[in-house]
Amino acid sequence: MNKEGRAPEASGVLMNYLKAVFWDYPEFTDPDEIRRILQEQGNQRVRRWLLKRFLQHGRVVDTLIFFRLDIISTELPRLNLDLYSFKKWKRIVEVYDQS
Repeated sequence: MNKEGRAPEASGVLMNYLKAVFWDYPEFTDPDEIRRILQEQGNQRVRRWLLKRFLQHGRVVDTLIFFRLDIISTELPRLNLDLYSFKKWKRIVEVYDQS
């Protein structure tokens, strides 16, 4: 992963992993913009929406760049995820959360 939040593809071309999560929201494909939004105070609804998008459409490794497991664990019951995503992340939290 480089500093622009891009992972190398097999062909050596850089790929923005955020495009997989926010294919329909190009304004959210900048990692610095995501970080800025997540650091804003009083923006819980948008933070939950971002988290839900990552949990349903992002890779685990990419999601963990922006969200700690304890936050995911706390928010998981409130997010109304599809069953597959809910079970997947519940298991990830059970196995890897050390808190």
